[in-house]
Formats: sequence, C-alpha cells, structure tokens
Amino acid sequence: MSFRQSILIASLSLLAVTYQNIADAQVVYSTKYTSDAQVKVYVSKYKSDADLVVYKTQYKSDADNNNGVWYFTQYSSDAKKKIYFTDYKSAADLIIYFTEYKSDAGWQNKSKQQLMY
Repeated sequence: MSFRQSILIASLSLLAVTYQNIADAQVVYSTKYTSDAQVKVYVSKYKSDADLVVYKTQYKSDADNNNGVWYFTQYSSDAKKKIYFTDYKSAADLIIYFTEYKSDAGWQNKSKQQLMY
C-alpha cells in the first residue's frame, strides 16, 4: 500500500466517524409553528408521564445518539430534528420531562424512539 493510499484511507475513516457522530446527535430546533415541526412535544411536570427524559446541554458536542441529551440550536438548518412545543398533551407526538441531571436522561417508552431518529 502506498503512502497516498494510507493517507486516503485514514482521511475517509476520520470522515466516517465524524459523520456518524453528527448524524446521531440530538441537535434540536424549537419552531414557532406546528407546521414547521417534525415532532410535536409536550413537556410534562412529572417524570413518570414522560416517554423521554431530556437533559438540556449547553454544548453541541455533548448531544450524542438518541439518548435524551439535547442541544438546542438557534438555527433550523443546524438541527437534526425540528420540534414544536404544544400546550396540550393530547396534541403531542412525544411527551418529555426535563431533568437537571444528565445521568437521568433516556427513553422510558422505547416505542416512541423512532420519532427522534
């Protein structure tokens, strides 16, 4: 294998790992209109009612996989998912509960997990 081929393979491997991390990240954008959203979300006051327990991170790099760690972006073009916060539980696709602890984040109702992929 030539030096150029080695460099090319290493570059492609790095690119694949980077793309995988970005593709799985839970970077979300909160829309103003329900028609712009991919998922309608209701925020519950009770953890026991939630499909997903969400930890809101300040750093985009912390939001990885579909595990309830969300980073809210200011730009819809940067988002993996566009969500709309509804005032009514009955209008929601997904019920979430915000936690203060990253370790609490995760799915409680795995049947809804596909909504955030």
